[in-house]
Amino acid sequence: MAVDSHCHLNYEGLVEEQDAVIQRARDAGVDGMLCISTRASEWDDVVGLAEREPDIWASVGIHPHEADSHEEISTAKLVERAAHPRVVGIGESGLDFYYDKSDRERQRGSFRRHIAASRETGLPIIIHTREAEEDTLSILREEIEIGVFPGVIHCFTASEAFGFAALDLGMYISISGIVTFKNAADLAATAEKLPADRLLIETDSPFLAPVPKRGKTCEPAFVMHTAEFLAGRRGVTLETLEQTTTENFYRLFSKAKRAL
Repeated sequence: MAVDSHCHLNYEGLVEEQDAVIQRARDAGVDGMLCISTRASEWDDVVGLAEREPDIWASVGIHPHEADSHEEISTAKLVERAAHPRVVGIGESGLDFYYDKSDRERQRGSFRRHIAASRETGLPIIIHTREAEEDTLSILREEIEIGVFPGVIHCFTASEAFGFAALDLGMYISISGIVTFKNAADLAATAEKLPADRLLIETDSPFLAPVPKRGKTCEPAFVMHTAEFLAGRRGVTLETLEQTTTENFYRLFSKAKRAL
């Protein structure tokens, strides 16, 4: 059994047949899914889904792409919404200097407000970082000096040096289907070296379907292909990889209670 630590079940491509997508995940051996929000207008949907399904949890947050249009979202507002029993994480938030869809300074401010919410609630911050390694680490280091907080670098594609620097700051690392791509040799090599007790797996569905599903709409069931690939690269059995990453998920997202 495995957990998809990051998916978007309310997004186009999945929401149209959401019940079937969820059932296919369960049939594949996925016994937990964390549905991530990226803008305030999604919060009610992801929380409502988590209320209906015992093996699905929700996060509340603002993606860096949305920072310009969500300047009014305060730490207090995030903390208020995170009090819901089915909300187990803060985010996704972070920095994206690849697309630059929002002003970089607004992204930094939003990121810091999310970190403050993580610190106040004790819920992990789910971190998106792209082409922003130096700034991401700088903010994490500065904020940890204020007070520690849990977190995960989601859909990790950064350098090995960044990954181990994030680990030194107490972060977890989540690997998506990108690791199975032919052009991801460096990522695969880094994934082999990550400490077992800090490793998570995810789909980021409906994006980034892993081999052998590449080109299709990704869904949580496909996390098993990523698990199988990682197990092979790390020289462990699939069962060991699934057990380890599942235990890590429930340790990090400790508010999430495993469905019976």
